[in-house]
Amino acid sequence: MSNNKNQPMDFEKKIAEIEDRIKSVTALAKNNDMEIDKELNRLQAKLERQIKLSYANLSPWQRVQIARHPERPQCLDYVKLLIKDFVPLCGDRFFADDATMVGGIGLYHGISVVVIGQEKGVDLETRVKYNFGMARPEGYRKAQRLMDLADKFNMPVICFVDTDGAYPGIESEARGQAEAIASSIQKCLQLHVPIVSVIIGMGGSGGAIAIATANRILMLENSIYSVISPEGCASILWRSADKAKEAAEALKLTAQDLKNFEVIDEIVKEPIGGAHRDAVATIEKVDEAIYRHLQELLLLSRDELKKQRNDKFYEMGRNLNLEIAKG
Repeated sequence: MSNNKNQPMDFEKKIAEIEDRIKSVTALAKNNDMEIDKELNRLQAKLERQIKLSYANLSPWQRVQIARHPERPQCLDYVKLLIKDFVPLCGDRFFADDATMVGGIGLYHGISVVVIGQEKGVDLETRVKYNFGMARPEGYRKAQRLMDLADKFNMPVICFVDTDGAYPGIESEARGQAEAIASSIQKCLQLHVPIVSVIIGMGGSGGAIAIATANRILMLENSIYSVISPEGCASILWRSADKAKEAAEALKLTAQDLKNFEVIDEIVKEPIGGAHRDAVATIEKVDEAIYRHLQELLLLSRDELKKQRNDKFYEMGRNLNLEIAKG
């Protein structure tokens, strides 16, 4: 979890001002041995009110900003707190290992599971290492290899989705990026074990769908899931990235929109003020949701699990087509 100090988002400026005031008063008290409990309590109450007010009615664009916040808990944070005895598995057995696509086996509440997820990094060094969360073809082929392992040994798969999209570089295209993503989606549909995917930040394009074609799809309250970024959409429709706010509205990319469209199964509430304000509490809420859904899925047979997942996505396609026809 990042400890970097970041610039506040536009709608958080009043929050930042109060937080700065609290720091100033606290520092003054230390330097002068002053009794300032009453003032700190007043400021803390004011801060809590302002956070609730600022987060009471967020726009899609504001949720995009929160989803991108560098201090949101990332894949490895979830693995560290939720997966016991985690053993990372590397390589796609064809070309190389892709660091972005984290994968391995471990124990989740005593259940042997396969974990797959995208890691972004928390500073310049780790962001370069993890390619800013954009996996190359070998990452998606590694995911397929781990899914085969899960199917062979009857282990549930837990996925943590957090990517702006698959890496679009020339070398990725040369190594079959589109095929790797499509094959990963196909592999998800073929498995006979439970798959629970959680969109923890950015759910961008096919790079996200490749590990989110699951029996149960969960989304954090301020995460997003979309075929394209708001800036990319704005550049295509309006020939200007300046229209990103309008694009965010049109894309229907929030958890609330996607729950209405029945694309996802559950919205996981974040602590007031967003996941970046309390990473541990956020992970605990995600843990409760994953465990609850996994317990339900473990009651199904292997064939029922595969059928439920396939039926889910067939029905999703029919429902979305009806929505498009209405619109």
